[in-house]
Amino acid sequence: MTQYCADILWLRGEQDFIGNQYSRKHLLRFDGGLEIPGSSSPHVVPIPMSDASALDPEEAFIASIASCHMLWFLSIAAKNKFCIDRYFDAAIGLMEKNAEGKIAITVVTLRPEIIFSGKYTPNPEQIDKMHHQAHANCFIANSVKTEIRCEPVYIAAIIS
Repeated sequence: MTQYCADILWLRGEQDFIGNQYSRKHLLRFDGGLEIPGSSSPHVVPIPMSDASALDPEEAFIASIASCHMLWFLSIAAKNKFCIDRYFDAAIGLMEKNAEGKIAITVVTLRPEIIFSGKYTPNPEQIDKMHHQAHANCFIANSVKTEIRCEPVYIAAIIS
């Protein structure tokens, strides 16, 4: 068993908490020392009570899924001797009512664009297989009810 930790710190200061006039800005601190400003989404709590420049939980959730998928994909590609020069994913999450009538991120769509190089580059079927394996192994994907779709963007391989 492995334990992961995150510290979340919010301070009221002089804000009107009872009157619901308080900032949702807070600090996310991780075990390696990284600190990230956090906030509620401005789509949920209007500005100025939210900070659009800070990370919101919905963005963090989507990024967590996309990052986990990417890390597994990179590992699988390396084991298969396919060299990756660039991996970019413009992941999108859809928040709506789920089957139970609760607001949830119901679908996350990954759209990875990957540039391969070297002597051996995978064909689309091999790329799809590696994405399937990455999804099956992703710890985050295995932890959520959200539907996760992977729609790779195929680009021409760069052969060096």
